[in-house]
Amino acid sequence: MKRMHVTGRLGWFFRLAALAVFLGHAGVAPALAYDLPSVNLGFTSFLDGGPPAGPGFYFTQYFQYIRGDRLTDDDGDDLLPSFADEELNVFVSLSQFIYQSNQNVLLGGKWGLDLIIPVVVTDLGYGTPGPFPQDNGAGLGDILVGPFLQWDPVMGKNGPLFMHRIEFQMIFPSGKYSSERELNPGSNFFSFNPYWAATLFLTPRWELTTRIHYLWNAENGDPNRVYVGADDTRAGQAIHLNFASSYEIIEKRLRAGVNGYYLKQITDTEVDGRGIPGTREQVLGIGPGLVFHWSKDTHFFFNVYFETLAENRPEGQRFNFRLVHHF
Repeated sequence: MKRMHVTGRLGWFFRLAALAVFLGHAGVAPALAYDLPSVNLGFTSFLDGGPPAGPGFYFTQYFQYIRGDRLTDDDGDDLLPSFADEELNVFVSLSQFIYQSNQNVLLGGKWGLDLIIPVVVTDLGYGTPGPFPQDNGAGLGDILVGPFLQWDPVMGKNGPLFMHRIEFQMIFPSGKYSSERELNPGSNFFSFNPYWAATLFLTPRWELTTRIHYLWNAENGDPNRVYVGADDTRAGQAIHLNFASSYEIIEKRLRAGVNGYYLKQITDTEVDGRGIPGTREQVLGIGPGLVFHWSKDTHFFFNVYFETLAENRPEGQRFNFRLVHHF
């Protein structure tokens, strides 16, 4: 029985290698490289429609831990056989610098600028050796720059009713990347990732928030190794959003609620200009969260997300800590 088990493993390894070579020569790529860049999945949550303390300089530090229980294929099933016993651990540090002006430039919107510098540590391990997707360790991620317009809150008798913002985020290919690894801190291509964020106060203590992004990606001129013989690839377009609702438990101090995110790739990944079916990514994450207001200028967020409905990407849990300070 043991000999049959080992032979089965080796047979699967050989079939995977042969499939990759065959599909590469045929101009088709197996869905082993997760192509979308790293985007905001759960980094922001409650009260996202406006800055907590008005115009000025803000510094935000994010720490996110991602634990992947499994890698999924285009049907949401396990990408790898059970004996691979994969485990993905990702540690992300984002340092964000924001300037919010007090100058109206368009329909009452006040201009601002957003800069995010990420550092990413990826660790993908297996219970058995084999030709499986590999990580590229630790390194600088892709730097984000985003000019934005923030509108003043619409006020009611008992406080704010609605606040919102639009931002034109650009993600630059500054991160560590190797075409010989499937999971990288950087993407090796430029992305345009604008969003609209809004917060609606149903009551003075109960709010609903969303942030809705559109993602467009440029070509990668150094494709991942699974795209055998390809000159370039282009990750598909996607829609992703964060959503949250919180209730003020302690006035001006503590809010708690539910937070989540959803990502849906809406066009196929392209290889040498040809769309490849079965490469679209999807994931839904949802869980509890809270925000503690240390003062009007300092705020702490903690969010947990449990993922489901994943396709063509890792599925697991995310734990997010965020510190916001207004100078």
